[in-house]
This record gives sequence, C-alpha cells and structure tokens, in this order.
Amino acid sequence: MRRAVLGLAAWLAITFAAAALGAVASANAGTFYQQLVRPAWAPPGWLFGPVWTVLYLLMGVAAWLVWRPAGFRGAAAALVLFLVQLVLNALWTWIFFAWKQGGWAFAEILVLWVLILAALVAFWRARPLAGVLFVPYLAWVTFAAALNLAMWRMNPAVLG
Repeated sequence: MRRAVLGLAAWLAITFAAAALGAVASANAGTFYQQLVRPAWAPPGWLFGPVWTVLYLLMGVAAWLVWRPAGFRGAAAALVLFLVQLVLNALWTWIFFAWKQGGWAFAEILVLWVLILAALVAFWRARPLAGVLFVPYLAWVTFAAALNLAMWRMNPAVLG
C-alpha cells in the first residue's frame, strides 16, 4: 500500500511539475490572450486553469495506473511516451505565450497530439482505464490545436 501511495504521489508530482514549467511561461498569458483576436468559439481565459488542472490530475493518475502493476520496467514504452508528451505539453506554452510563435506552436501541438494518441493507445493496452483517462486530454488538445491555428491566422503580426 505504501508503494502505491508513494507511486501515485510521484506520478502526480512529475505531471504537475510539467504543469508548473508551462505555468512559468504563461504568467502573463491572460493579458496576452485577451489582446489576441480570437474566434467566436474561443473559451474565456479563466477556463483554461481549471480545465488543465483536471487534465493534469487525470494524466498523473493514468500514468500511475500503468506503472502500478510492474513498475517502470514493466511499462517502459508507455511511460516513456507519457514523459515525452509531457515535455512537449510544457514546451507548447513557451512557444505560444512566451516566444509568441504561432506557427511553431501549431507544428509542435500536432506532434504533441500524435504522442498523446500513442500514449493513450499504449496506456489502453496496459490498463484500459488509464487509456480512458487520457481521452479528455486528447479531446482538449484537439480543440487547442484548432484554436492555436485559428489565432495564428487571425494574429499574424503578433504570432509570427
């Protein structure tokens, strides 16, 4: 039981560490987001924090579910996919909000989307519930990719 609790804490810590790295880049994202021309279907800025908090929680629990039966070695491929996509997740925020590179952010989010899908499939094979927990994340990043593309096109002077 102790191993399980410590494992859950570790996977949540890893996941929220990536969130924190992204949060550093998005410290002024609210102001920047409000200045951008946005499509009518863009959500209000305040919604991103709560949505991402839930998604990071689901991601951490999913990784823990995959890790729990046999540790990292027992699910290395799936967990490496998870860690790589987590790095790209944090990097996107830097590219879009800190470096204001809409085109590069869009290209990066497409690679991120593929990695999320690969991790979802690998997680599903290891533990179906873990795969299910990744579905909202994939759906949100699909939406985020469309929003990234729309805002890049609508703000070429600001988003390079």
